[in-house]
Amino acid sequence: MSRAGRRIAGLAAGAAGVAAAGAAADVVRRRREIGRRGVDDTPFGSLRSRPTNVIASDGVPLHVEVDELEPGETAPTTSRRGRRKAVETLPLTVVFVHGFALNLDCWHFQRAAYRGLVRTVLYDQRSHGRSGHSSGQHSTIDQLGEDLLAVLEAVASDGPVVLVGHSMGGMSIIALAEQHPELFGERVVGVGLISTTAGGLEPSRILLPMVPAKLTGSVTHRAVRTLARRHRAVDGLRRAGRAVAQVVTDQFAFGDEVPSAYVDFVDDMLSATPFEVVADFFPGFGSLDKFHAVEAMSRVPTTVICGTDDKITSIGHSRKLHDRIAGSTLLECEGAGHMVILERHDQVNAALDQLVSAAAARVGAR
Repeated sequence: MSRAGRRIAGLAAGAAGVAAAGAAADVVRRRREIGRRGVDDTPFGSLRSRPTNVIASDGVPLHVEVDELEPGETAPTTSRRGRRKAVETLPLTVVFVHGFALNLDCWHFQRAAYRGLVRTVLYDQRSHGRSGHSSGQHSTIDQLGEDLLAVLEAVASDGPVVLVGHSMGGMSIIALAEQHPELFGERVVGVGLISTTAGGLEPSRILLPMVPAKLTGSVTHRAVRTLARRHRAVDGLRRAGRAVAQVVTDQFAFGDEVPSAYVDFVDDMLSATPFEVVADFFPGFGSLDKFHAVEAMSRVPTTVICGTDDKITSIGHSRKLHDRIAGSTLLECEGAGHMVILERHDQVNAALDQLVSAAAARVGAR
């Protein structure tokens, strides 16, 4: 193996280690602990609707699914006890924007809760899920804001919309607010920002579930650039180290113990995201600085949600967003991690119920 090859292998191997020592015995033990947790019978990835492609400004096709409102019908909303309740149908569209290295299926519990009750739009961000691959040049948060606008114009051009974003999805909404603040209070009548930030993010945190090495500052950027040049080899090593990856996902995506199916579901989405995509988007997280743009959201009902044990976008980011958005509501989910939309879906859905109702009341008052 060449010197460069040994360096790549060394970096990848280091990235695959778990916190302290990455001992195989510890991985096996933790894997067994995950496997013993309660099994959730929710069919992740089973909620589908007829897909359509929305073409972004640079020609990238975005995979979009729309759950249309069915007048006269109600759909189940899952609560902590698994009961069902009827929710009044509402004359607006809710657009869900997913996070980094995930896809639209991550909104499973939210989609199930609103299906048939509210018109919902879900789409895979560029280079994620079923959407087309983006060039590195256009793998930016600003481009994601433009993509969101393209989706709105294509499938939600009529009537008011509520935008809900998780992690990078929240950043996409904030980018849209910077680019088109006039939409907020007119077309956009409500905003949900979940486990996200408008700036001040330590980029190495973004890598934790995918490259769990202790990398900081310029070392992180050099390592990512180096690994990106051998991204196919890195993807192979990630697949080969699946046992380690599952434990790391459990550590960094969740705060409390969750059913093993949740861990597998998130790990599958992370594993399906090529490292080339990770490397393309990575530089934009460190340079993100858009707290000035969130003031536009003060014109509409806005809910900020985050787990207090979020290791990716820590609770401090959500508190800062709450402080900058006048009249916003902050929900802190005690002990929950970054994937709060799964881990505490009951709490998240209840908060979104209130947000959607407030947005609908605003529309009715016009």
